[in-house]
Amino acid sequence: MEPVLIALLFANAVFNVVVWPRFYLRVAKDPRAKNAAGRATPFLIVHTVLIGLALVLALASLIAAIAALVS
Repeated sequence: MEPVLIALLFANAVFNVVVWPRFYLRVAKDPRAKNAAGRATPFLIVHTVLIGLALVLALASLIAAIAALVS
């Protein structure tokens, strides 16, 4: 069971690192991301926070997977 959990933690980390930064590029290019003055809108801010949280979870998953591997 433990190897499956380790694999899931690694898969989660890889998925988050691969998918979310690419999604951020799309969000940043979206016309709703900036207002007429060129400032970030709530649309961009919320997505940036969510993507940041996903990347923090990716790091936590990676650390947990490595810790499980070494123990």
